[in-house]
Amino acid sequence: MTTSLLSGASFKILSWNLYRWDGASLEDVLTVIRAEDPDIVVMQEAQEAVDQLPEILGGYYDRIPLPGRPHGTACWSRLPFTRPPSFCRLPRGLLVKRTAQLIDFGSFSLANVHLSHGQILNRRQLRSISANMRHRAVIMGDFNLVGPVLLPGFLDVGPKEKTHRMLNHVPLRLDRCLVRGLSRLEARALPRFGSDHRPISVTLRLGA
Repeated sequence: MTTSLLSGASFKILSWNLYRWDGASLEDVLTVIRAEDPDIVVMQEAQEAVDQLPEILGGYYDRIPLPGRPHGTACWSRLPFTRPPSFCRLPRGLLVKRTAQLIDFGSFSLANVHLSHGQILNRRQLRSISANMRHRAVIMGDFNLVGPVLLPGFLDVGPKEKTHRMLNHVPLRLDRCLVRGLSRLEARALPRFGSDHRPISVTLRLGA
């Protein structure tokens, strides 16, 4: 039987784009989890190797590859899911069919995202995702978005540091965390290693 967090409870979420082929390994992911001790980890461009996380750490896990691709979004959690995670199809771009991984924790819902690069399209995708979530909601991952998000009802509470260097030169803040009905206690961008993205860590508290 699953239980929900109570109002006022806090928890830590970590997000990391693993950079599929030549990026972060399973050992890199385990290193970050053991160092940061998060309650929930959401990953983008995750491949089959990270499916070993629940065997090593216990907890709850799900991975959803993108249509026609071996990599996609994955979530490992110490907190139980109230139902099996699902996905929603997003407005698509020219090349990649995008989905968002939706995880329900009872007292809040979480969307693990890897959005398109188009700056109008990825904002449309966010609006589509928010319509499928509880009032208390977290949207976290690789937004591929530059500038303000401007999603009604949500606050951008992620770290303000740049998390990615486009072509290894142009620093961008692509990895973000939006919340509705929750407040931020702490947000940090972790050191870059293993991947072309820095992991981000956000500690949140459930609102009343």
